[in-house]
Amino acid sequence: MIPETAPITDATAAITASRKISRDVSVITFECPEIAALAKPGNFVNIKVNASTQPLLRRPFSIHDIRGTAIDIMAKNVGCGSAILAGSPCSTTMQVLGPLGNSFSLGDPSFDTALLVSGGIGAAPMLFLEKTLAAEGITCINFVGGRRSSDLLTENLSDCRTATEDGSAGFRGTVVDLLEHDIAPLRKNGRLKMFACGPNPMLRAVAAFSHKHAIACEVSLESVMGCGIGICYGCSVEVRDANGGTKTILLCREGPVIDARHLVL
Repeated sequence: MIPETAPITDATAAITASRKISRDVSVITFECPEIAALAKPGNFVNIKVNASTQPLLRRPFSIHDIRGTAIDIMAKNVGCGSAILAGSPCSTTMQVLGPLGNSFSLGDPSFDTALLVSGGIGAAPMLFLEKTLAAEGITCINFVGGRRSSDLLTENLSDCRTATEDGSAGFRGTVVDLLEHDIAPLRKNGRLKMFACGPNPMLRAVAAFSHKHAIACEVSLESVMGCGIGICYGCSVEVRDANGGTKTILLCREGPVIDARHLVL
């Protein structure tokens, strides 16, 4: 079962640090004790980047890390909202709604090694997840994929195994190809569970891989989430139900984390 959501706060939070970690990706820190105290790995926040109507809707960002009373988010500059966020100086205040969504389920005693699989900006929730798992004595191995070396976001992650489709860094192929290459010895050395975030085609491949190898897996889906609380219905996603059919869920309320067995392949 995926954990329930936490109480939600709409906080006025100040940016205390902002730094680029790649050509188009930044890590932005907000002083936000109300959300930092409640957040769990897998949760996200919706940020109103300015007071104007351009952009009109808030933008969703996975919680990248919690450090004391501060939260870090990882933002890729892909449009108006993320560009404003990445370009805002320290002391800028924004409305930050969170923690939103559910979280990865971590209290499962059936595994002692976690395979954290990410592609591109899907690396965003992995640092917080890794730190939380490591504090519980779980061994974490990161499998990080991208089309090219500049897509690999591995900063502060430990034990990283990388794959690029063009062969410019790490294993040549997709991150699932790398998993297939490495899985045999990993299965001999520990009880495994997988956690994944990235583009939907990658997540479908990870879900198929986990089914093939009978490894429990949770995936964090990406979607446009205008409100983050189930009002706008902009994040409806079709998933498998318990009877073998399909149903529609609102990702902001029943996700973004789902059991990979429920993903429609």
